[in-house]
Amino acid sequence: MMSSKQSLPAEPAADSGASFEEAIRRIGQIVEQLERGDLPLETSLELFEEGVRLARLSQQRLDRAERRIEELLGVDRDGQAVTRPFEVKLDGG
Repeated sequence: MMSSKQSLPAEPAADSGASFEEAIRRIGQIVEQLERGDLPLETSLELFEEGVRLARLSQQRLDRAERRIEELLGVDRDGQAVTRPFEVKLDGG
């Protein structure tokens, strides 16, 4: 039968190789499908589990990005500026 609307990508976006944007896009698709309310319970549970995995993956990526930004901006976890000695190198010529 062709009336099945379960032409969902199984879980490729849940892999750690999926980009942050792909994961967020997939979460949006999952939400839309679940909000329709016309899926069998088992399918709904599988989609919900995939969404949770993607949300956790996305949160981990956001946390990593935040740490990288903090390092680049020189801010510690308490929001205090990190200072380092500044060395001046003068060229002799």
